[in-house]
Amino acid sequence: MASRTTDNEPFDAPKTYDLYRHAKQRIPGGVQLFSKWPERHAPDQWPAYFREAHGCETWDLDGNHFYDMSTNSVGACLLGFRDPDVTEAVKRRLELGSMCSLNPPEEVELADLLCEIHPWAQQVRYARTGGEAMAIAVRIARATTDRSLVAVCGYHGWHDWYLAANLGDSDALRGHLLPGLDPLGVPRELRGTVLPFKYNNLAEFQQIIEQHGDQLAAVVMEPCRGYDPQPGFLESIRDEIHQRGGLLIFDEVSIAWRLCLGGAHLRLGVNPDIAVFAKAMGNGHPIAAIIGTSEAMVGARRSFISSSYWTESIGPTAALATLQKMQRIDVPAYVAGIGRQLQDQWRRAAQKYEVPLVVADSYPCAPGFHFNHELNEELRTLFTQLMLDRGFLAGNSISVTLAHTEQIVAHYGEALDEVMAELAEALACGEVQERLRGPVAIWDFGRLM
Repeated sequence: MASRTTDNEPFDAPKTYDLYRHAKQRIPGGVQLFSKWPERHAPDQWPAYFREAHGCETWDLDGNHFYDMSTNSVGACLLGFRDPDVTEAVKRRLELGSMCSLNPPEEVELADLLCEIHPWAQQVRYARTGGEAMAIAVRIARATTDRSLVAVCGYHGWHDWYLAANLGDSDALRGHLLPGLDPLGVPRELRGTVLPFKYNNLAEFQQIIEQHGDQLAAVVMEPCRGYDPQPGFLESIRDEIHQRGGLLIFDEVSIAWRLCLGGAHLRLGVNPDIAVFAKAMGNGHPIAAIIGTSEAMVGARRSFISSSYWTESIGPTAALATLQKMQRIDVPAYVAGIGRQLQDQWRRAAQKYEVPLVVADSYPCAPGFHFNHELNEELRTLFTQLMLDRGFLAGNSISVTLAHTEQIVAHYGEALDEVMAELAEALACGEVQERLRGPVAIWDFGRLM
């Protein structure tokens, strides 16, 4: 268990902290993924590196142990870190060789399984990350329709096609810009190729259709993230884009498998022309899939879309083991049940100590909360700091996994009770900011929803 040793650094972790200080000199931004930036959680306190991970537990470079009650690798490890069934399949493939001049048969088996789970789809292409898979899906749609414009709703990665939405020389995109997603480096010539609209706002979408409908290659959107769409919203978008000859692409990178085996669109009853999966599909091993109807995927043959490492074996092997396990175990039902327990713990502790905590009205498989207070960010940072002291990686949201047992949730609840008592005391004394051992967490990345 982690233990605090100084006022400036919460744990005896010289290796972990020293490496991050060095990394910031070598790696622009310090990390590869914005969501794993320690400054987003608790600057100068959140451990940047892990030595080992298993289930929902991790150890930093100095051996400090934590239960992960935060992102669980940004939702990528739905079964938990180092799941034994997935790991065994990967090790078996490694022993046979993971790369070759020939193609891995697992990619065909995985394609068959994906089309079995999604009867509306007939064809599959692969990538290894969600962002590049979304870029592939848009390329396919543009090639299939021979059109350039794309309407978007939601967050879809870092590639030029998407960040072009943040290019502009007027206030036309005010309210649509995603804080923290600077389009610097994206060619200015892409301005006007991506047209954003907000989730559940048919009026905004209708404006795009009226002005650009016959030029749209596709509508790219998350079918949902934290809550269901309004009745008829997805159906209207599907029908409108089809009437104009465009395609509907669902980004299932984050919500798929967690909310429903096969993706949220199956639960919501609206099929796209193309759907994109990544993250949880390989349970931490790099794999992404673009699936679609035969008609929609025509562009995948017409356009040059090719990469060496899309042909390695580990990704599809891990995905097969992950999806086959999910077919045996109702993972969405389990994580939703654990999520509801966590939501109840937050409500009870907040009520007990009169802390202004509000539980989000969102899917329990990825529950969250915020502090209804002018010091929301300070309280969130202090909450994380106090939970770190008790051996938990914790913030104001959790990506629940199959590895979150009743016992661990109960242990978290005990720590939560202590932390809520301290937050209440800090609020009563007006000492929230004074009790922080580092800067306030930086949270400048929003999502277009």
